[in-house]
Amino acid sequence: MIILQIIWFFLPAYVANMAASVFSIKLLARPISEKLFGSHKTYSGFFIGTILAMLVSTLQNILFKIDFFRNISLFDYSQNYLLIGFLLGFGALFGDTIKSFFKRRMGILPGERWIPFDQIDYTFGAILLSFFIWQPSISFILVSLIFNFLMHILFNYIGFWLGIRKSAW
Repeated sequence: MIILQIIWFFLPAYVANMAASVFSIKLLARPISEKLFGSHKTYSGFFIGTILAMLVSTLQNILFKIDFFRNISLFDYSQNYLLIGFLLGFGALFGDTIKSFFKRRMGILPGERWIPFDQIDYTFGAILLSFFIWQPSISFILVSLIFNFLMHILFNYIGFWLGIRKSAW
């Protein structure tokens, strides 16, 4: 049950994290700060990722009326669903950006491996910002970090095998 709860809770963060690199708006496609974060962290990514996370949380609010989804929900989606979508989406992107800051300071180039931080940065950011309206248990945080770490690696390999990603990493 906890795995379903993790997936359901982090769904806005997952979507934001993926959407930021897939979708772009030319007007906002310039880097936030190439020197600090690298060229891959753009205003467009933050904007689109956060908006899509809020749309996902709106869907979660609609589905919250169904027993199955209410049973796997960790809080009442009928209250503050846009706020939680914003916090999870923006938090995931914020966590990824902070990780990029430290990668650049350490001389690690964009796309180079930095295990385990490349896999859990968005989880930390999403949890940190969602603390404003929901405080998870330590066990939930630990299981989430492990699960999201493993799923990140798995989905990268699947993307590579499907030809969506240029490398398995």
